[in-house]
Amino acid sequence: MPGQNDFSRLELDLRGCRSNYDYFRGLLREDTRMLVLVKANAYGHGAVEFASMMQSFGADYLAVALPVEGLELRAAGISLPIMVLTCGTDFFEEITDARLEPGIPNLYALEALCSVLRASGRSGYPIHLKLDTGMHRLGFVGSELPALLDFLAEHPEVKVKSVYSHLAAAEDPSQDTFTTGQAKEFIAMANRIEAALGYAPMRHLLNSAGVERFPQYQMDMVRVGIGMYGISALPGVKLSPVASLKVKILQIKELQPGDGTIGYGRRGLIPEGGLRIATIPVGYADGINRHLGCGAASFSLGGKRVPTVGNICMDMCMIDISGVDAAVGDTVTIFGEDPRVEEIAGILGTIPYEILTSVPRRIERIVIK
Repeated sequence: MPGQNDFSRLELDLRGCRSNYDYFRGLLREDTRMLVLVKANAYGHGAVEFASMMQSFGADYLAVALPVEGLELRAAGISLPIMVLTCGTDFFEEITDARLEPGIPNLYALEALCSVLRASGRSGYPIHLKLDTGMHRLGFVGSELPALLDFLAEHPEVKVKSVYSHLAAAEDPSQDTFTTGQAKEFIAMANRIEAALGYAPMRHLLNSAGVERFPQYQMDMVRVGIGMYGISALPGVKLSPVASLKVKILQIKELQPGDGTIGYGRRGLIPEGGLRIATIPVGYADGINRHLGCGAASFSLGGKRVPTVGNICMDMCMIDISGVDAAVGDTVTIFGEDPRVEEIAGILGTIPYEILTSVPRRIERIVIK
């Protein structure tokens, strides 16, 4: 089905994605399972497209942030087990009907889930207990375990499939003492839960950076997020960028100093000698941050870098193609192999996650085999 904008697309490199998958799989023991994060529309890559690739590669689990994200995957035919990391307390009927597995961070959520399961006569439904070992965002702390374990003993509606926690700074060597402290706290809490339950739920702690830097804590499963999309926590490791945002030139103009200025706010200045510009169909509504305008960023056209000119518009921006052989319909790469998304993030003083997740659904996702 054609996209809403036939002049722009986000290409997903199947081979590059497989390369990243194999890299992380190669860091794991044979019996360690791999969960892949596909929340936030698969970090902007397209949840259905990316989940389908992970399913074909042999991933063991998927995880989403919100129930609606899991429902989308089920409607698209994704059959892998899917964790929902942020369930709230209001959507457990939909979650359980779709065979999604909720992450449970507190007794409020657990009570709400058990009420739904009890009303439908179900028991032994798989849940994942979130433990707070230092992130202090969601999860049970150690002092809450007695009440949690008492509740679980009295409610056969659920069965603990796994216990997990979230590392706060696994990518930062200066925080390694804190990270290992989190791991030790997690192991101690998981041991208490396992002893009380009388069976051994899966344990998972490591994120992408954790897999690369703390392999001794891989346990039963790991959760790979940004690494699968091409960002490594290790210097010198160059993963494959999976997504390439590409657009086609809409129009070319030859401008002279007497022609005035370019774009909103008249921020685009025409130098002495003139300027050749191209207009491309992406703007801040497509994730092209306005701070990338006025030459702050440059994109790739025919193997050459072309800087932005003037302010970024909502649906378009202009680039300086002076001295570059170009025609209407030619392809400009916003990010991909060149420039990489890390470069764009660096210009904006942010992280690659934000750049990737800012690409809206109106940009069509296409898997390139």
